[in-house]
Formats: sequence, C-alpha cells, structure tokens
Amino acid sequence: MKSLPWHKASLATKSASPLTAKALQAWLAHLSDQHDGCLLILLPDATPLRIGQPSADALQAQVHLHDYQALQRLLNGGLVGWAEAYMQGEWTSPDLVSLIRWGVRNQAAIEAWAHGRTWVRLINRVLHKMRANTKEGSRRNIAYHYDLGNDFYRLWLDASMTYSSAFRAHSEQTLAQAQQHKYQQIAKTLGIQPGDTVLEIGCGWGGFAEVAAAEFGAQVTGITLSKAQFDYAQARIQAADLAEQCQFYLMDYRDLEGQYDHIVSIEMFEAVGEEHWSTYFQQLKNCLKPQANALLQVISLDEVRFARYRKQTDFIQKYIFPGGMLPTKQSMHTYANAAGLTLKMRQDFGQDYAWTLAQWRQAFLKAWPHLQTLGFDTNFKRMWLYYLAYCEGGFTESCLDVSFYLYQHQQKTCVLNNLSTDG
Repeated sequence: MKSLPWHKASLATKSASPLTAKALQAWLAHLSDQHDGCLLILLPDATPLRIGQPSADALQAQVHLHDYQALQRLLNGGLVGWAEAYMQGEWTSPDLVSLIRWGVRNQAAIEAWAHGRTWVRLINRVLHKMRANTKEGSRRNIAYHYDLGNDFYRLWLDASMTYSSAFRAHSEQTLAQAQQHKYQQIAKTLGIQPGDTVLEIGCGWGGFAEVAAAEFGAQVTGITLSKAQFDYAQARIQAADLAEQCQFYLMDYRDLEGQYDHIVSIEMFEAVGEEHWSTYFQQLKNCLKPQANALLQVISLDEVRFARYRKQTDFIQKYIFPGGMLPTKQSMHTYANAAGLTLKMRQDFGQDYAWTLAQWRQAFLKAWPHLQTLGFDTNFKRMWLYYLAYCEGGFTESCLDVSFYLYQHQQKTCVLNNLSTDG
C-alpha cells in the first residue's frame, strides 16, 4: 500500500466537509512535528497518509479513521475525547499499544490537541472533584471499578485473582508464577516470621494474605472497601483452612487502630487522592510498631508529565478509576518523610508491568465471548482495551513506573546521660 505524505491530505478529503478538511490539515500539521517513528493514517475513504519515514528499526503505528467525528471529539475533548472516539468505534488501530507508544515519544507533536477546549476540561475537572475520596466517596469509587463482579475478573486474571503488577524472577515464568513470586518476595523483604501481625491495606481478593498466612505463618488483617472482594477473600481463606490466621474487614484505612509488626499495601495508594496522601502516610506510621516496616507497591508518573496531569482529568480518571491519582517518586519521598517514615529501599520494575498488562490484554480478548454473556457491551470492551493498552504503552516507554517502597517507622529516642534516681 503506497501512502501519501501528510501534506497531500487535501487530495483525499473530497468527501469531507470544508470544516473537517481544514481540521484534518491542522491536525496533520501538528503531527508532522513528530521526531520518532512513523505514523500511518487511513482516512475514512481508505486513503493512506504518512507521518515520518518508515524504516526497519523505527516504531510503526497506525490509525484507521472511520468517521471524521473522531477529529471533532479530539478538538473538543483532547486525549480524553480521542479515547471516547475509540470507544465509539470512530477510529481503530491494528496495534493500539504501538500507537500509544508513538504518542508518548512524540508528545510535542500532539501537545496542541492533547487538552481540548477549556469548557470541556472544566466539566471533566468538576466531575473529577465530585468524586473526591471522602470516606463515602472512596466507597463509591472503589465499588465503581472493583464491584464489576468477581466473575468478570476471574475470567481474565490469573488463578490467584491478582490485579496488580507481577514481579518476575526470570523471563520464563508464567503470570501466575510471577504473581506468587511477588507475594513471596514482599514477605521475605519484610522478614515476616510465624506469628507476626501483618496489616494489608487494600487486600484485594486475598492473594497476598493467603501466601503470608500459609507460607510464612503470619496473622493477617486485611481491609478493603469492595464488598465483592471482601466476600471472595473470606470464602478463599475459609477454603484454605486459614480462617484462624486471616481476618478481613470492610473498612476505610482512615479508621484503622492498633499497631502491627508489618504493613503491606499493593497498588492501593493510587486510589487515595492527592489531598489525602499526608493522612495515608500518617496512618502508616500510626499503625506500625516502632522500628517496624511497611512495604508499598505503587505506580508512579514521571516528573515531566506530573505538573499538567495533576491539573487535568485523564481518560483513566474519568472512565476507569474515579478519584484516582498517581504520585511521582519524589512526592512519595516527600510525604513519607513528612510523616516520619524512612525509606530503606526502593525497587523499580516497570517493564514487568508492561509484560503483565500484555498478559491481561490477551486474556481479556480471549475471554470476551464469555464476558459478553455477563452483559458487557462492545463499548465496554473498547474502553477496557484502550485502558490496558494505554497503561502498557506508558510502562513500556517508562513514563509510568511501578516500585516497591520499604519504609521504616524509626522512633526517635532521647538518651539522658548521668541520670540518677538517688534522692
């Protein structure tokens, strides 16, 4: 298929309205600022246009425009509108991850169209603020995502029902093996011993709790705001005959009391919300015994993109994780330090998350015929495929990362010299 350079687009827009043709020319002109890879665009009449020069070692990406309405959504809604156009089937790509990666590499080329009109940004921002993570808001936000149903997640997650990045010991591990390896490494890093008390903030479907109790002899207290996860975790632990070692509660982290030998929190921090980060870290400290450790697994965004990200609402915040907010590695350090927690270790493994997301995406597609029987429609399918590809592309290009953070509650001591109790 022979493609035309982008500036020849006027030859292929006879079926478009003058306004649409003008918008297309403006869009292509901005995209031409790309500096990495090659983008092939198929117009609704199947005319191919090319941005950049193809080569064997260049990143190749494609967009198939099916309806020029996609450009109007992009113009009004920015990248959120572009995602909505995908959800509506107005454009597709044979390799969505490569397209996301192309966008990450060529941020300057898409910058002019990335944010949309001010009034749309304002509406999205107001909606995001209305989903603030108050105690009641957090329950609603968690239910929105995690209470889609255990059957939904069971069909495409691994057998452990783990919905967070795997941590691979080596490239030959299966997803299930890599998830178990992660749980074991967390327990080993913390040095969990039989009888130790472990608090898990955001226990999910109970995967870590089962490993900590069965393999390390821990006494685990897990909390979640998802009724579906709570019910599943309870049944899981009963079936494993670990009920005497594990207790689960439908509880907000802000209501926790007591102190523990260890704390674990796996990809829960992203749901806290920036306005509550200080409260979260203070609770970590309050719930840790002196000199005890907490291990967090947290997704982070790079510093370059964070300033704009925190001021706007992105696709994931609007459609996938209401109330969600990613930190940077620096903000993790800042808030933990302010709470009096000392960082003892950080380990980054973002490429393992890219791999995990690829496994999920393939499993999701394979399970789709069964997922349809649960009542999910084609728009939902496109929304989730976009979400999984969006994240996979971000981790592959390292604008997203995931890390283990090991924090210690180092209690300050005061040494008094020459203290005498003699009267």
